[in-house]
Amino acid sequence: MSARTSAAVGRVRDAWRDLSWTAKSLLWGFVLTVLWMRYSPAGLDRRIVVDGLIFFVGPMALAVTYGRDIGYRVDRKAVRNAALLALFVLPFYLVGSSLPSIREFYPMWGTASELRDPGAFAVHAVKQFALVLAVETYYRGLLCVGVGERFGIKAAFISPVVYAVHHATKPPIEILLSGPTDVLFGAVDYESNSLLPSVVAHGAGLVFLDWLVIHDPIIATDTVLEWLRWLPIPV
Repeated sequence: MSARTSAAVGRVRDAWRDLSWTAKSLLWGFVLTVLWMRYSPAGLDRRIVVDGLIFFVGPMALAVTYGRDIGYRVDRKAVRNAALLALFVLPFYLVGSSLPSIREFYPMWGTASELRDPGAFAVHAVKQFALVLAVETYYRGLLCVGVGERFGIKAAFISPVVYAVHHATKPPIEILLSGPTDVLFGAVDYESNSLLPSVVAHGAGLVFLDWLVIHDPIIATDTVLEWLRWLPIPV
């Protein structure tokens, strides 16, 4: 390594060391999101590996290095809020599962015929939760609980922007609802000082949605379309 290169590396290292924890978190979050957009593969098994490395190992490495808490805490308040949040969002998944755009898009991994087997669906559900744990460590851990000491509850508004960029190919109705939902998840996690509420609500919601869409709608599609006919987007 040349003297010039060594000096440049030293300046970068010094600049990084002088950054606040919040600045480190946001900069590291930007690096991780660029990596994910570059390397995220298709297929649930590959996604678990890549998302695990980028969205779980990445934030946890930063947190452990600097001795910071990014929401890995379970106590009575977190458990209570996890149950309440899951109960609140599950009806939205129930209604959404009747929409044509949602039934066409989900399940994202596997086919209805494959997942109707109880054993296959159980394995699928475990993998879904593993993926959710990784992404929530990034979205609600690093980008919300982790920077909450600087921004307070306003940190809940950071991850919805990143989520929208990452999931621009999803059905329009899901993109529309993802912003308020992300803010709600972040706010509950911030108040709980724990990722548990969003992990439980997000994981249970995705598993519930996949189960719903591989079966006939519980609420007739025509009924839900009538309820939502006022929306200016396709559903």
